Amino acid sequence: KDNRSHFWELYGQVAEEHDSDFLERSHSDMKNILLISGLFSATITSFIVAMESILSPDPSDTTNALLTQLVHIGLGNLTAAGSVPADPAPTWSPTVPAATIQMVAYASLSMSLLAAFGAILGKQW
Repeated sequence: KDNRSHFWELYGQVAEEHDSDFLERSHSDMKNILLISGLFSATITSFIVAMESILSPDPSDTTNALLTQLVHIGLGNLTAAGSVPADPAPTWSPTVPAATIQMVAYASLSMSLLAAFGAILGKQW
């Protein structure tokens, strides 16, 4: 054998070792990313569900407004009954901090799911 064939044989062995180490590390890293993004997604989803109630009007406000109207009608005070809005929901709007927090939560959930999707694609490749 000449020196060139010995060089390429040695190069092939070193490259194979390097590639197998790289693939093993990458596989392990993607496995960890999947685990962490899954746990984070589950956690942030529970917070999103818990915060969902602050983005809608309180149903007891509507009930109280309707009961107030019924009491006014029952007492014969029709002018006062017409002055109270039957549904206070159209005048309600969520606070800016609540909407901002919810937007950030949805953005972080989207990024976490995107990272998990990327890791799955990487593992299958």
